[in-house]
This record gives sequence, structure tokens and C-alpha cells, in this order.
Amino acid sequence: MVVAAAAARRRRVWRWAMRAVASAVLWTAVVQLTSIAGLWRPRVLADCWGGGGSGGAAAGLAALAGEDWTAARLSPLALVPRRVYRSNGYLIVTCNGGLNQMRAGICDMVTIARHLNLTLVVPELDKRSFWADPSDFGDIFDVHHFINSLRDELRIVKALPLKLQIKTRRLYSMPPISWSNDTYYLKRVLPIARKHKVIHFNKTDARLANNGLPVHLQMLRCRVNYEALRFTPQIEALGRKLISTLQKSGQFVVLHLRYEMDMLAFSGCAHGCSGKETEELTRMRYAYPWWKEKEIDSDFKRLQGLCPLTPEEITLVLKALGFTKDTLIYIASGEIYGGERRLAALRAAYPKLVRKEKLLSPGELRPFQNHSTQMAALDYMVSIASDVFIPSYDGNMARVVEGHRRYTGFRKTILLDRVKLVELLDLFQGGKLSWDEFSAAVKVAHQNHMGQPTDRRAIPGRPKEEDYFYANPQECLGSKGGLRDVL
Repeated sequence: MVVAAAAARRRRVWRWAMRAVASAVLWTAVVQLTSIAGLWRPRVLADCWGGGGSGGAAAGLAALAGEDWTAARLSPLALVPRRVYRSNGYLIVTCNGGLNQMRAGICDMVTIARHLNLTLVVPELDKRSFWADPSDFGDIFDVHHFINSLRDELRIVKALPLKLQIKTRRLYSMPPISWSNDTYYLKRVLPIARKHKVIHFNKTDARLANNGLPVHLQMLRCRVNYEALRFTPQIEALGRKLISTLQKSGQFVVLHLRYEMDMLAFSGCAHGCSGKETEELTRMRYAYPWWKEKEIDSDFKRLQGLCPLTPEEITLVLKALGFTKDTLIYIASGEIYGGERRLAALRAAYPKLVRKEKLLSPGELRPFQNHSTQMAALDYMVSIASDVFIPSYDGNMARVVEGHRRYTGFRKTILLDRVKLVELLDLFQGGKLSWDEFSAAVKVAHQNHMGQPTDRRAIPGRPKEEDYFYANPQECLGSKGGLRDVL
């Protein structure tokens, strides 16, 4: 009897233990599944996807400047379960270019590392380019969020393990072939990574094809860009203040006026510059040996639409498009070449012309001075949240912001047709078009250039000429039928 009673007690204890373990496993699974859903649908922009109405995107972006954003950031997300895989080696990357070129490159490097089952070391940023910004990855992006939000896809570490640092004093370094597809990385790069254990990419710009990749890889590029790459709390706090200040005055336009010295020097665009200024820009171009194109025909490039519009030209275009004198315009750019003298016409036409230097105190901006990439991050945040975004040139920032605005609900982005505009501007300024004719022609030319849903144009064999993936990440935008018209 005693033995039987003891056996019965053991069975009851065993059943109780099994129920407790099962409950714990079930509860853990529920928590992890919930966290996955929370990470894939960003908290700040969740309203853009839920509900399907036009108010979703506005509510999500408004949260960038309000208490909802603060609550979302302060409430920690449960960690997604770590993906378990046998790593084929470590990938170290050194990014090149400005903020947005590096941003797109980082998205590609994460996607490549995931595709090859590599462990990614937190990317190194460009410190040797024209801007000479000493900022590290952690000075611009939230490192912990970057690592943790992607742990269900790949392993990201802050540095190589010490034993590998000792063994690999001389890294196998290479620039991947530009615009390569997933097969190139599997067949050409993976064997190298397995052989050397550590591989270093010394270029990250445009190293992954725009088109022809599996959908899951395209979706991962978006996830990194729009969810994993979160700016540091310091940058986001100041960016939110800028956005809040602008929104208190009503709707506002962001003008990405890419009329800076480096842009003009390296593109060879000197329209509107004096002879002395043209000589200065030419000297700068020749001073940088890595810039291969030296002799440039400025007039020819302008007619091809390969030059940014001048401040005087953009003033005429804005007026022709119907922007009135009381429009609040935020200029997102570095220092305009020629300074206030070149902004005189634009300021006369639009007195409510502001920049971050005017909206923020010197003390608030002091930590960001001499850090052009961090300053560009502030402009990026404001550009995403603006009611209208207008780039004067289709460089990296213009295209990456365009794609981000598509992702947040196809917000109005006026994509200027510079070839057509140069033709119309020359006709108007030459007296061959009246103002009414010029204005009407500008409006007609841009009625389908407002950031509406459209297919990304692919040109096989000519990736530089086709539409950039990050300007129109259509695989990540859902069904066109449910998207609102921004016009």
C-alpha cells in the first residue's frame, strides 16, 4: 500500500511538472510570435498598414513628432527568437559615400550576409570621402536595435572575435561587382568566405541588383531600411522637434536643394556660376584623383538633365507649379554654393523659407557640427514627414527618400523632369514662352510625376539607367488597388 501510494504521488508530480513545462513553452511561443509581428510592422508607422484609409499614413508620420512616438520608443519590444544557423564566416564591410548611399549599401550588405549565412560585423562608415565625417555607425544609428531587430534573420556582432582578429591580420578584401544578383554571391563570393573565414567588402554602393532577386530578399532590404536602421535617440529627438515646429505652422514643403559645392564640382555643372566660381569648381574636381571625369561640358550635361536646378530656376518652377508666396518651405541641404546671394530670388518669392539652422538654437546643433552625416539624418527625418517633398536633383537622398515616402503611404513627392524643365526654362527666359504658357507646360509635364504607384522600370543589361530599387521598392508596397491617390 505504501509503495502504491508513493507511486501515485510520483505520477501526480510528474503530470503537474509536464503541465507546467507545456504552459511555459506555450506562453513563450505566444510572446515570441507577438514580438515578431511587432517588429515586422513598425510601431510608429503601424497605422499606415492597418485600416487601409488615407489617415493611416498621416497618423503614423504625425507620431514622429508626438507622444505616441515617445511611448513606442520607451516601451521595449520583446526580442524575436534568434535564428539558429551554421555560419559560413564573417563579413566585414566598409561603406562608401554620404548618408543615403551608405544607408542603401548597409541594407544590401545585410541581405547578402543573410543569403550566404554569414555573420555580419556592424558596418564601418565612410570617413575618407569629401565630407570627412568621423562619425561611426553608432553615432548615427541605434546599434542595439539594429542587431536585435534582425536576430531572427542573421547574426550581427560589434567586432570580430579576438581569436579571429589575431588569425586574420591581413583580411581578404574585395569590392563586389556592381549590380550583382544572388547567384553571383552564391557561386563567386560564398566559396571565398568559406575559405578565408573572414571576408571584407571595401565597397558597398550599388552592389546588389535592382531587379531579378527573390522576393524574400527584396523584402529583407525593405525591412532593414525602414525598420532596423533607426537613428540614435539624440538624432531622433532633435528631428522630432524640427518636425513639430514645422507642423505647428500647418503644411510644409521640403525642398532638397542639391546646389552644394561638391555636387557642382564633381558633376561639372556650372550654369549660373561666375567665371571665378567655375574655375574654383574645376580646381576642386582636379584635386580629387579618385574622381575620374575631369573635362566636363557643363552646358551639354544640363541639356541632358544631369545637373541640379539652380536656386533661381527652382524658384520659377515652384511658382509655375502653383506654390503660393505663403508656402512654408524647409531647405534640406548642406551649405548652398554662393550662400545667401544665390538664395535671394528664392527667398524673395517665398519669405517663409527656413532651414534647421534657423529653427534650432546653436546649442542644439553644436553636437552635430562638423558631422555632415548626422546633419543629413535630421534633414532625412524632416523630408519623410513633410507634406510635399521636391528634390532638385535625383541623387541618393532624393531617391531613398522617395522610396521611403512610397512605403509610408505614397506621400506626395514631385519628381522634376529636368530635361523638359531646362527646355521650358530656356524658352521662357528667351522670351519665346509667356508666363501662362510656361506655367501650363510645367504643370502638364509633372501631372504623372507626383510619386504615384507605378511599376519599377527594368532595363536588362543597363542597371544604371533603370529605376533604382530604393526609389520604388514595389515588392514591399502591397496591392496597388488599396493605395490612396496623393493628387
